[in-house]
Amino acid sequence: IASRHGIPFVVIPAGTRNHFALDLGLDRTDVRGALKAYEDGVDTAIDLAEVNGSVFVNNVSMGVYASIVQSADYRNAKVQTAAAMLPDLLGPEATPLDLQFTLPSGHEAVGPQLLLVSNNPYQLAQLRGGGTRERLDGGTLGIVYVRVESPADAEKLAALEVVGQVQRAAAWSEWTAPQFEVRSGQPVEIGIDGEARILEPPLR
Repeated sequence: IASRHGIPFVVIPAGTRNHFALDLGLDRTDVRGALKAYEDGVDTAIDLAEVNGSVFVNNVSMGVYASIVQSADYRNAKVQTAAAMLPDLLGPEATPLDLQFTLPSGHEAVGPQLLLVSNNPYQLAQLRGGGTRERLDGGTLGIVYVRVESPADAEKLAALEVVGQVQRAAAWSEWTAPQFEVRSGQPVEIGIDGEARILEPPLR
């Protein structure tokens, strides 16, 4: 609404992880300091991304993250819920998602365990988050795709996750694009900026 009417707004880091505040360069522990922006704030123009008509500032997740966000336990115990659900969601025995999309190579990808589309690309080192974006005005989407096909893939992914080098895993792919489409034969569970939603495909 603020964007539609050209109204500037102040970002106050009073949420759980405050990804947006972090990427704006704010001190996430200094709520009082953030309030000073009402007196002498500096305007910063950023991109807004959109999926099927809904605006998002951070990201849209499908697969692992979306399943965790959909859990009734997530709001009260985020870290514990994620830790409990990840092995079943990421392991080679996990049911592949009914998602299809086109890779930069032109090949079709199917059945990822994780698909993350972000408003400008994240610098991710671990699946559990904490990544940052170098800029919020690049006019592009960041796309991360994880497909675990064997126990060896799962073990390697887990090992690289521990040391913060998950991008080196063979199961991991990432790229940028100005637009992206996800197809499915059924409604798709997503997390949009951390909120649980279900959208009708295709997701654009």
